Amino acid sequence: MRTPAGKECRYFYGDYYRGRNNEECRLLSMASPPLPWKPDLCKHCPVPEILLANACPNLVLRPRLARPFPFINQQVEVQPFCSHTQRSGFDPHIGCGECHPLPPIFNDAKLGGDKS
Repeated sequence: MRTPAGKECRYFYGDYYRGRNNEECRLLSMASPPLPWKPDLCKHCPVPEILLANACPNLVLRPRLARPFPFINQQVEVQPFCSHTQRSGFDPHIGCGECHPLPPIFNDAKLGGDKS
């Protein structure tokens, strides 16, 4: 569903049936404890780009709200976790590197443009 910031995100839910205007971020509501959501959080949220770049079903995103500086509004930060390899701390746009190995063509040494 399209967020208030205009991005597609599977965690955003909007109920507009018959004049309703209920919106929520289900990623933030699934956190323990649930985090409060405001439409302004969608502007700088990294989750839509992560979901577009990485469709691994084993990727679990753990959200938190943080302020980069005291005078800046809160922003969503996510910590990636792989439920298959039980690892965290990797780049969520790429993945853990073990769930989906690269095809052998990308491991070829001659791919660097050497035409000898």
